Amino acid sequence: MKDLGYHLLAILTIAIWGVTFVNTKVLLQHGLHPMEIFLLRFIVAYLCIWTISPRVVRSRSLADEGLFFVLGFLGGTVYFVAENTAIGLTYVNNVAFIVCTAPLITMLLAIAMMKGVKASIPLVAGSAMALTGVGMVVYNGSFVLQLSPLGDLLALVAACSWAVYSLVIKKVSSRYSAVFITRKVFFYGIVTVLPLFLIRPWQFPLEGLLSPPVWMNLLFLSVVASFLCFLWWSVAVKEIGALSTSNYVYLNPITTVIASALFLDEPMTLMAYIGSALILLGVYVANREKRPERP
Repeated sequence: MKDLGYHLLAILTIAIWGVTFVNTKVLLQHGLHPMEIFLLRFIVAYLCIWTISPRVVRSRSLADEGLFFVLGFLGGTVYFVAENTAIGLTYVNNVAFIVCTAPLITMLLAIAMMKGVKASIPLVAGSAMALTGVGMVVYNGSFVLQLSPLGDLLALVAACSWAVYSLVIKKVSSRYSAVFITRKVFFYGIVTVLPLFLIRPWQFPLEGLLSPPVWMNLLFLSVVASFLCFLWWSVAVKEIGALSTSNYVYLNPITTVIASALFLDEPMTLMAYIGSALILLGVYVANREKRPERP
């Protein structure tokens, strides 16, 4: 029961991230490129984190600084640019389903790389159940998989990058505060995306940022979905472990479908409701077992 608050924090974070697809879609429709969206949201989030950040700027070692670089690169640039670019190349359902394999990839990596982490029956059964529910929700009753190799590959890259991010952040969370880690993630996310603009220069007109739909959605993505949610996620991973926290990623499609129904007039079907129930049950089963060591 003492960890209940951290589980709820992880659930709240995922619920918010599930809604961000709607915000991102609005910005894409207004002409912003995925890289431009990512850069703007991380710059604003970085400025926000400095308001509560400690004076310490440097990490304790060069090796730790390298880990923070990996976090910013994988959890920031690679994940967001790959996912948002994939949405433009393949079907959104494909991307949503593939990205939600991140908990399974996290589990497999943890089993392969960390001592004391084993694939228990509840963990495997719950993950399989939740993944089945994800498929039902994101396809919303239509099981026709439309393949676009490059787009689906980018979605898989996003899932893998988030899996590694979840494990690496647990490694540094024992030595640094969630605020310090989050600030580093934002900084190296910005640093690693800037070279991409040498390939594709900024094209969105700056006056377009004054449009209410643009700045309001950017503000939500920056302050709530980035600044607050990355901070909450770091705290959750530190307290309840990478595997338990990652399993809540399966809840993402539920809030995405609800938000799409409310704001994009995309109705939920009976299949989506059944899938949502499977996700909730699967997450419960996967997280109910007490593991002696939290990766």
